[in-house]
Amino acid sequence: MRGRKETPIRLARRLRTDQTDAETALWNRVRNRQIDDCKFARQVPIGSYICDFVCRERRLVIEVDGGQHADSAADVVRDRYLTGEGYRVLRFWNNDVLGNIEGVLITIQAELRG
Repeated sequence: MRGRKETPIRLARRLRTDQTDAETALWNRVRNRQIDDCKFARQVPIGSYICDFVCRERRLVIEVDGGQHADSAADVVRDRYLTGEGYRVLRFWNNDVLGNIEGVLITIQAELRG
C-alpha cells in the first residue's frame, strides 16, 4: 500500500488533544526550542508506535508513563525497536514530571548534549 498510513496519524492527532497532565507540563517546557535550541514534536508515529515526544535532529524519544507501564514487557520491545531505528529513549514517570520538572529537564538536556 502506497501513501501515508492514516490510522497512526489520526491516533497521534487524537492523543495530542487528549494529553495527560504530565505530558502537558513537559510539552510546555520543551516546545519552541526551549532546551538547547532543539525542536521537539509530540505524539509522533515511528513505525507502528506513537512516541510522546521526539527530537528528530538529535534522535531522542521521551516517554512519559503512568503506573500501568511498570515492568512492561511491551515497553522493552518498543524501546528495542526504537533503539534499532537509531533513537535513544528516555522514560519518566508522571509523578517525576509533575513533582520534579526541573530535574527531568536537566536529564533531558544532559542527554541532548551527551
